[in-house]
Amino acid sequence: MAITVEGNLFYVNTEASSLILENRDGDLLLKHFGRKINSYHFSNTIHEKDHAFSGNPSPEVRTYSYDTQRQVIGTYGFGDFRKPSVRVQHGSNELTFFKLVDYHIVKELIEAEGLPNPHSDEQAQTLVLVLEDQVAQLRLTLYYTAFETSATITSFAKLTNLSDEPVVVHRLLSSMLDVPAKQYDVITLQGAYAREKAVRRQNLHQGVFSISSSRGASGHGQTPALLLADRKASEDFGDVIALQLLYSGNFQAFAQENQLQEVRLGIGINDDNFAWQLAPSESFVTPVAMLSYSHKGLTGLTSESQAFIKNHIIPKRFADEERPILINNWEATYFDFNKDKLLSLADEASALGMELFVLDDGWFGNRFDDNRALGDWTVNESKLGGPLSELIADVHAKGLKFGLWVEPEMISEASDLYRAHPDWAIQAPCRGHTYSRNQLMLNLANPDVVAYLKETFDGILAQNAIDYIKWDYNRNMTNLGNGATYLETQMQSHAYMLGFYDLVSYLTETYPDVLFESCSGGGGRNDLGVMRYFPQVWASDNTDAIARLPIQYGSTFLYPTISMGSHVSAVPNHQMGRITPLETRGHVAMMGNFGYELDLTQMTETEKAIVAEQVAHYKRIRPLVQFGQQYRLLNPEENTNEAAVQFVYEDQSVVTYVRIQSTIETIETTLKLKGLDEDAIYRLDGTEKCYSGAELMYAGLTLDMPNGDYLSKQFYFVKDVKD
Repeated sequence: MAITVEGNLFYVNTEASSLILENRDGDLLLKHFGRKINSYHFSNTIHEKDHAFSGNPSPEVRTYSYDTQRQVIGTYGFGDFRKPSVRVQHGSNELTFFKLVDYHIVKELIEAEGLPNPHSDEQAQTLVLVLEDQVAQLRLTLYYTAFETSATITSFAKLTNLSDEPVVVHRLLSSMLDVPAKQYDVITLQGAYAREKAVRRQNLHQGVFSISSSRGASGHGQTPALLLADRKASEDFGDVIALQLLYSGNFQAFAQENQLQEVRLGIGINDDNFAWQLAPSESFVTPVAMLSYSHKGLTGLTSESQAFIKNHIIPKRFADEERPILINNWEATYFDFNKDKLLSLADEASALGMELFVLDDGWFGNRFDDNRALGDWTVNESKLGGPLSELIADVHAKGLKFGLWVEPEMISEASDLYRAHPDWAIQAPCRGHTYSRNQLMLNLANPDVVAYLKETFDGILAQNAIDYIKWDYNRNMTNLGNGATYLETQMQSHAYMLGFYDLVSYLTETYPDVLFESCSGGGGRNDLGVMRYFPQVWASDNTDAIARLPIQYGSTFLYPTISMGSHVSAVPNHQMGRITPLETRGHVAMMGNFGYELDLTQMTETEKAIVAEQVAHYKRIRPLVQFGQQYRLLNPEENTNEAAVQFVYEDQSVVTYVRIQSTIETIETTLKLKGLDEDAIYRLDGTEKCYSGAELMYAGLTLDMPNGDYLSKQFYFVKDVKD
């Protein structure tokens, strides 16, 4: 890793990638982003021509146009007709023309104030590029950070008003890259509630491909990430670039192919219904973006992204700590529970070897259904049979950790909090509420609301020995209008996110030993912004094992497995109505952080014996799944009847295969494993069968499946130790 300046070139080098910028008379031009280059001599320079209808900044030079140069800043109004990276209203227009005036190299990570940032115990260096528009009196500062053991570069921008008049920011992207003409595919993670993180790959053609959210959260339907891959890139070879955003609110990401087949990539805050006023001397800072690169195809990009997130995004306290096997009471009881019912579940969980009991919604206020009491975070002692601390002590006495469900950002109209502070809800004056799950959102753009929530949950966490918090968020933002002016309302959605990050950073830093899990009706806010504070995310409310295959496939496409909650639920499944064997439900859930969402007290003794074996088995393979190298063997969206995932860790490997529907008169599937030592011998656990690593990888493992639907097999290989 090194950031250097040679002549008019800036090198941001990682262990495997390079970002190379040229300073041409103050213009920042992107010469290369991709595989590492230590010495660059303009071999791929653009042959400048007089392209028709491309504006020129000088009458003497008709071959130089911002519409054809590769850049990291998309200027507005001076001949670059692609999507800009910055738009600022100043005076009577939005014209901006930034020139480099200074730079420096800092031997540390520089943070974006008030926003999620990577962390680093290792050496990091930051290139700081300072640009100014002398006419608009604006300063634009770009930050690029390289890390010692990663091929990922992080980036963000800061805009400062140097004038004596207020200006309004309408767009400021976190990162932008112009890359050479080529046949590309664009890959995104899309979907909907209960079918999140579907991997979508499509050809990029002339025009703009974009994804975005205007929900006040990243959302179930989109993920703040965009990959650009060579058209022929596969799992194992080919160049892939990924842009990801450490942000949980409204975002945009796009890939634009222009008339010359050059491609512009951008990611940042969504500028729909967004504006930010800057008084003189004030600054606006963007969220941090991750720029990752791999020349080893999609698997290589996944490995790079997962490693960076585990090492630099997930809170350090939990990055290398095995996740507990949990039982959640929600699908067992919903709102209908009492202390005896909860403790009977805890008794069964303890006897079966589980490690964490989670009390879900319904423990507070007058909360007997989802129509009331959000905001009234006082313990319902009649329902719990006493103080929460006593229930926790009883659960701890059974050898289990204790977890609690909360939804701090929401409020019910039927609540004491709303009756006392109706103005704390997000709402537009003289308009009726828009309801979702019959609840409203608290306005975290209001510092008084954030202060109240800090005090409230400070009290709950300080007075109770809680080991785990499930933080839910069960609706999206509507009716923005709390601002005293139009501009204040335009600033509200981002101001909300700043309040959210203030709240969660305070609570997670004050209670560093509590494992926080994010939930938003499942994966409605499964992004790097929330993951910076919450080491774990509930990937989907859909607990059906077969429906979970593509959800989990997509959830770990960029994010590490250790961040993904994955549980066994009852049958018929509560979301899909499907009946799936307990063995298959267990195997699928073991692809993530394992747990159960069902009524253990209603299981037969035979079922309990299977669960006990599943729990014991997962404890053996847990390090492989949570810390190992992941390989996608069969994509459940391309191979719609099969899925297979492999994990390799140290001298062990586990392979999980699922077949959805029974087949007849077809040849059995052969899986070619990956990541093994080809000269080593691997023993199949529980048998005397041994295979060479080369045999398993190059000849493959042929499966023998019985007849039947929704069946699975799991193979656990251990490298034989030679005498």
